[in-house]
Amino acid sequence: MAGTVTQDQLVGWLAAFRDAVHEHGAHLTELDSAIGDADHGSNLVRGMDAVMAAVQPPPDSVGALLKKVGMTLVTSVGGASGPLYGTFFLRAGTAADNATELDVAGLAAVLRAGVEGVVARGKADLGDKTMYDALGPALEALDTALADGADAAGAVRAAADAAARGRDATEPMQALKGRASYLGERSIGHVDPGSASATLLVEALARALADPPADPPADP
Repeated sequence: MAGTVTQDQLVGWLAAFRDAVHEHGAHLTELDSAIGDADHGSNLVRGMDAVMAAVQPPPDSVGALLKKVGMTLVTSVGGASGPLYGTFFLRAGTAADNATELDVAGLAAVLRAGVEGVVARGKADLGDKTMYDALGPALEALDTALADGADAAGAVRAAADAAARGRDATEPMQALKGRASYLGERSIGHVDPGSASATLLVEALARALADPPADPPADP
């Protein structure tokens, strides 16, 4: 069916996120050194390397794929990012169930379930200076774009742009959750590292949907 998101594209999303955390890992750790444990980037690099090893070959359904990602992150990543990202993918996998591909409504439902899992796990609201400050606006933009008739690639591109704006908006905030909240007003003036990595996650999906894997060459 036209407009579906395939397993190959979702594996491409994971690979793009892995590449992004490798590229930006030092910056994520630098952000975390200001208001956290100075390990956010290194934790995600380790986790996504483990993920890519775990999903080769990919499981036979979207739900199994995403649950595999979640369990790998929970068991391989320390700090807060392992449980939060692990919960995101576990909840997303539960929503996908046994589907082998997702239509645009299914993709939106999977992403929403993942974000709701993050909120339930972290008990965060908008404005608390957490990854939800990127993911919440991303979901809202995704829903708006889909309601306006966008395809999956266009809707996720709008979500990625909204996530980036949400990330940038965390800089003047005072952290109200997590280790950063212990700093009180000293947390003001720093971008939240979780919102930065969450933006990379949504941007990676936008790239995967904009540049789907090429078909294998035909036999001569």
